[in-house]
Amino acid sequence: MSEPRPEILAAFEAAKGFMPVGEGLALYAAAAEAGKLGLPLLEVGTYCGRSTILLADAAREAGTVAVTVDHHRGSEEQQPGWEYHDPTVVDPEVGAMDTLPTFRRTLRKAGLEDHVIAVVGRSPQVAKVWGGELGLVFIDGGHTDEHATNDYEGWAPRVAPGGLLVIHDVFPDPADGGQAPYRIYLRALESGGFEEVSVTDSLRVLRRTA
Repeated sequence: MSEPRPEILAAFEAAKGFMPVGEGLALYAAAAEAGKLGLPLLEVGTYCGRSTILLADAAREAGTVAVTVDHHRGSEEQQPGWEYHDPTVVDPEVGAMDTLPTFRRTLRKAGLEDHVIAVVGRSPQVAKVWGGELGLVFIDGGHTDEHATNDYEGWAPRVAPGGLLVIHDVFPDPADGGQAPYRIYLRALESGGFEEVSVTDSLRVLRRTA
């Protein structure tokens, strides 16, 4: 299994975000494998770039590029008054979340700016204008049914044959977390177009078979 260099793992651990190290290592291994297809590796849900570091380094190693899509205004649970709100990423001038500056600093500190294309926009709109195949799609955006479904319907069809679909925050037990990512995970399996490759805590890796 491919693992990131120590300095990349250190940058990942230092970055603002929510992904545990074990899931990060599984994501990196998936990205390294998918990178062999020579196609871009795409992430839905950038936040401050914690997981982007891993995708970017795997893309660098493979000679391809990581693409990360986010409107940078924060998902539902990151708004004021919610569990994951962080006041340090609020733009005081407009009074709204803006994670883009923090994300850019994260990439620069990790030395990975040249290996990432950051798309600032809403996932369904970006998916509609995206033309090519992808080696990997990592869905880690909004966790409502609407957002998770839009991310799945917009991006899963872009995964090339043999490429990987990775879904974060998959919790079969409702007591552990929201069910929207779990529902799109089941939908992917039931479609007949994906088979499960690995399970690491809440991270699921699926391969496109058809």
